[in-house]
Amino acid sequence: MPLHKIIHINENTTAYFWHITEDVTSLFRAVSLRDTSLFRLEGMKSEEHQKGFLAVRMLLQHLGYTDYDLTYDEAGKPHLEDKRQKAKDKSEHNIHHPSSITKHISISHSHEFSCICISNKLMGIDLEKLKEKTLKIAPRFMEVKHLENLSTSEQIEKATVIWGVKESIFKIKNEKGISFPEHIFEAEFDLKEGKCEAELHFNNQIENFQIQFYNVEAYIFVCAFPKK
Repeated sequence: MPLHKIIHINENTTAYFWHITEDVTSLFRAVSLRDTSLFRLEGMKSEEHQKGFLAVRMLLQHLGYTDYDLTYDEAGKPHLEDKRQKAKDKSEHNIHHPSSITKHISISHSHEFSCICISNKLMGIDLEKLKEKTLKIAPRFMEVKHLENLSTSEQIEKATVIWGVKESIFKIKNEKGISFPEHIFEAEFDLKEGKCEAELHFNNQIENFQIQFYNVEAYIFVCAFPKK
């Protein structure tokens, strides 16, 4: 299936969603993978994970990138080399263009959707399906006081947002030892506002984050940015 949805989060940041309707074979035949990606794919035991992985590459191709433009650092954090911008700068005779231009990219996939977010700014994303299980395990990762005076559906939605907030911040930091309930704290917020703030208390430092969240079909999409 082609690109399903685009969300322009701000002037520097855009999220792209792929609705996975293809089987693994169809997706595999449609993308070109570097050897390291092929090795990762072959090591995935879940077909759902394989499809999510390949759908991310479909999104990259749809946007003019390839799997070869996507790299991972030693900590497993993804980076995107923007050869298109590099070529544009070169064609415009910009003598100050760098040898490579790297954009920030964050990746998430859940069930039948894959998502990538590309930005000039540091950010992290998470995509989660709305399900009752998230509410059941909420006491393990959040303060349940945030769920008071809400209907069951609203509790599921808010718990999913909060999980996404913590996951998105974790992707930004990508440091061992960070605990969702012990280190990441969300401020009180209204679901209708589509935004909130959160803090990371870790290694004797407090970092602040601005969060935006969206309903995408039966999913919650969250994007976090470090506050200046």
